Amino acid sequence: MNIQQNISLKNYNTFGIDVTAKRFISVDSVHQLQQLLKTEKDIFLISGGSNMLLTKDIEKLVVHIDIKGISIDKEDDNFVYLTVNAGENWHEFVLFCVDNKYGGIENLSLIPGNVGTCPIQNIGAYGVEVKDTITKVEAIEIESQKLVSFSNAECNFGYRNSIFKNEVKGNYVISAVSFKLTKKNHNLNTSYGAIETELVSKNIKNPSLKNISDAVIAIRKSKLPDPKEIGNSGSFFKNPVISEMLFLELQEEYPNIPSYRISDSEVKIPAGWLIEKAGFKGKRFGNYGVHEKQALVLVNYGNATGEEIYQLAKKIQETILKQFRISLEIEVNIIA
Repeated sequence: MNIQQNISLKNYNTFGIDVTAKRFISVDSVHQLQQLLKTEKDIFLISGGSNMLLTKDIEKLVVHIDIKGISIDKEDDNFVYLTVNAGENWHEFVLFCVDNKYGGIENLSLIPGNVGTCPIQNIGAYGVEVKDTITKVEAIEIESQKLVSFSNAECNFGYRNSIFKNEVKGNYVISAVSFKLTKKNHNLNTSYGAIETELVSKNIKNPSLKNISDAVIAIRKSKLPDPKEIGNSGSFFKNPVISEMLFLELQEEYPNIPSYRISDSEVKIPAGWLIEKAGFKGKRFGNYGVHEKQALVLVNYGNATGEEIYQLAKKIQETILKQFRISLEIEVNIIA
């Protein structure tokens, strides 16, 4: 196995942050990864690099997960069961499913990153979360190199959360994810966000999986910058869930505050609205800033450092806490 020295990670993270991996290796099979882990335990994993902000050079061995492949485990008249290796691009997998008329993840079109990272933060968009289609997650235990299978229940999925972000963080390398998708009688979700508006504008009354995917792609492209053009990691902050009491207080101050009721006692507030209301939307600070169309997205316009973007994030958090009495939680992994 070829371990390289002093490799730039600029092309391995969607923020385009230019930090150096002192040692770097790319693996393309489970066996190769298991062999590597026999001698290398202190590693830094990178796959699509879409949910991280690198603020310094990486001293650990950087292991790039590049395991590819999609297989159909079984299928019947109603469902198809697939296993997808961790290095597959997420959006390309969604398009594969849409082309084959497999339903369940069409609302998750154009989310950056690879399949192996999708369970970690339980990616979600437009009323759909990936946990609703995952049947199991296969992972290699770093200490023993054994291949372990986590059922959906064992993953402890929550809002942008899972066991891989908490209890077993740093103990496993996800190698594959299995999904159960519909072949007919699809449960189409068009009520969240601007999907319905987009479909109406195209005069689509009975949408197909592709219609919904195309609508989501159009919406995301209209709001979110392409990481290949402007460095970013998508939504930088989670949408906060606040108490009913605090929501009512804020509603008196801001009658037009948007909200999504979670329960009788909890309300979700769009973080982008809070950030925009606080005056950060479109603000640029030299080589970095807040995107002009979507306040949830922090961007690298060229040669920003990860530390500069992290300090901006902390400034936004402090401002939101002071102005709205709401603690914004960062969704992106900060590598500091």
